[in-house]
Amino acid sequence: MMTIKMRIGNFGERLWDAIFRPKIDEQALNAALGKARAAHPPPVVWLLGKTQAGKTSIIRSLTGSPDAEIGNGFQSCTKTARFYDHPMDLPIVRFLDTQGLGEVAYDPSEDIAFCESQAHLIIAVIKAGDSLQDAVFGVLRTVRERHPEWPVIIVQSCLHEVYSPGVGHVQPYPFTVSGWESSVPGDLARCLLFQRNTLGVLPGKGPVHWVPVDLTLPEDGFSPPDYGLESLWAAIEQASAMQLENRLRGDRGVRDLRQQTAHQHIVGYAKAAVAVGALPMVDLAMIPALQMKMLHSLGEIHGGEWNKRRISEFGGLLGGGFLAGYGLRLVGRSAIKVIPGYGQTLGAAYGAVTSAAVTFALGKTASYYLECSLAGKLPGKATLRDVFNQALNTGKGIATSFLGKEQA
Repeated sequence: MMTIKMRIGNFGERLWDAIFRPKIDEQALNAALGKARAAHPPPVVWLLGKTQAGKTSIIRSLTGSPDAEIGNGFQSCTKTARFYDHPMDLPIVRFLDTQGLGEVAYDPSEDIAFCESQAHLIIAVIKAGDSLQDAVFGVLRTVRERHPEWPVIIVQSCLHEVYSPGVGHVQPYPFTVSGWESSVPGDLARCLLFQRNTLGVLPGKGPVHWVPVDLTLPEDGFSPPDYGLESLWAAIEQASAMQLENRLRGDRGVRDLRQQTAHQHIVGYAKAAVAVGALPMVDLAMIPALQMKMLHSLGEIHGGEWNKRRISEFGGLLGGGFLAGYGLRLVGRSAIKVIPGYGQTLGAAYGAVTSAAVTFALGKTASYYLECSLAGKLPGKATLRDVFNQALNTGKGIATSFLGKEQA
């Protein structure tokens, strides 16, 4: 006869398999993720600019991935306009890019009409040293005539191309202070002011933000390589009343590129859990599988594969009590959702919020563990559980926000 201790041990093993080695139909999981994307479409950032204006660098810097390549991941939506989802598997932002404006034999009217119907924010990218911006400025004027309230961000990029040989960035970043013209090299000041004077005042009352930046790779030799990025984030914050910035970055304290990329993936999976967690009985299998994909993704981002040692170590730090509580959360959510009447309202909402909250908390805890482990400093049990509990509250807020947008 099986003892209670043996039953508990078997339950722990089954639960461990459910979390880290779930067996599930991959096709069914992909279908659930597809529903999540459809239920919570990400905000769209429309990027305007001529070829080689620096749009790739903008996307690389905003996504926090130094390896972001625009050629990989774009999906055509018209003959010449393309979406770029970030992250690719569960996007929390979509960049909408068009062919370089002003090119020969390119009529942008179809792209403009499409982009207007999709976008939440316009970022125009112009090279600081390129005085011929009539095509870009013409689109901005046309769009603002039809949408006078829309905010516009104009990024003046590639500042270093105007520098004299051997000259670096002016420190500290001067362009947020009145009178910056006198504190930067004369050639650069003349180029930036010429572009601003050429555009003049746009129609409408929506804000217009000018942001000089120089976003390069470390090997290019300019320090810092993300010159002006903080000001670009501030402009996004103001232009979108913080909504887009919060969805892109989440925690304001996230600065490190690896942490930032991990955070974006965690938010994406939490968002998927909102949709999956509302489905009766499905999430009992789906949520652990979704979380496994998230953990695998986080391992790749942090550069630390989930081998047997790390799995055992991570589970040991969280403790058996956590794993048992995790299993009860899953069973409890699914049980509530099949109760007649309550299951379609209270149960669905409860399942969605708790699924997303636990997914977010598990992701944050795993990310913290991987960061510490790879640095050779294991966190204590109490510290790791504190990370989980704090992230759980944040995850609840994220889930509630997503549900509110969906029901609005």
